[in-house]
Amino acid sequence: MIENTIARLFELTGLGTVLPPVSPVSGGLMHRMYRVNTLDHSYAVKHLNPGIMKRPGVMDNYRRAEKLEQIIEDAGIPVVAALSISGRKMQELDGEYFYIFRWQNGSITDWNNITPDQCRQAGILQARIHALQPRHTDHHDPELSAIHWSEYIAEACRLDSVIAPLLRENEQLLNDAQKALNNARQALPDIGCITNDDMDPKNVMWDEGRPVMIDLECLDYGNPVSSVIQLSLQWSGITTCDLDPVKTKAFLDGYLETWDNGFRDYGNVLGLAYTWIEWLEYNITRALGQCRDENEREMGISEVRSTLSRIRYIREKENDLRQLLDRMFARQE
Repeated sequence: MIENTIARLFELTGLGTVLPPVSPVSGGLMHRMYRVNTLDHSYAVKHLNPGIMKRPGVMDNYRRAEKLEQIIEDAGIPVVAALSISGRKMQELDGEYFYIFRWQNGSITDWNNITPDQCRQAGILQARIHALQPRHTDHHDPELSAIHWSEYIAEACRLDSVIAPLLRENEQLLNDAQKALNNARQALPDIGCITNDDMDPKNVMWDEGRPVMIDLECLDYGNPVSSVIQLSLQWSGITTCDLDPVKTKAFLDGYLETWDNGFRDYGNVLGLAYTWIEWLEYNITRALGQCRDENEREMGISEVRSTLSRIRYIREKENDLRQLLDRMFARQE
């Protein structure tokens, strides 16, 4: 049981004796999080998804993220960083992998109650990260999305999965979204920086009005334009299919007043909003049985439904979004 594993982990790392209960914490869609108490402290323990840990190159990705986490923390940007124990942030026990954090007070704002001021502060936070190590990069062909939707549809039909009709009904939309995403990636400028593409509202805690980033395993070097367009839309309602242009503007105002990457043609790369198709693919595999247990399979099914709705919503709002971005950045020239 996970409780026994965590208790042994705390003994081996010298963090003390675990006091029951070990309580699951909601929020994560890939990994599992627990609140763990000892006599002296409270901790958050992240149990990394075994399926994710089997992916090629995953350890290199985590090590790179850990180094970038340290750079961000040293710069005074508010984060909840994983504890380093015996020179390691990632802890391993019996083939399972964990990160351990000091418990962070505060709360995560519900997706439906995010304020324009929180969007502005999120934009500032993202800009501070992007401003740490910006650089022009040599031109190279981007990694393009190459998802074979027809194959997933065939497999879903073979298994008589509940997601089969959903995928069939939206196959053309998904092919069009993938094309738009790839076109946008090819139009990105040759600039790079430290990015945290997972800095959406579920990964920012608010402690007396102050934003603190959590879940930093997705830190990497990437393109700031891609991050800006995706996160500005997520903070302003694209995730819940209820976009508020006031919040989009607030995020971008906060970003631009803190750091300006110089790019203006955001309307031309709006296809980056369709990055959701890659989250959809991951959840299709979970819904079709590539997962730990039935709970995770049900989560995959739920995420397939909600992500398809999100992609349809983006298609419906595409022209409005492009006009909004064009108006905003025309004023910056």
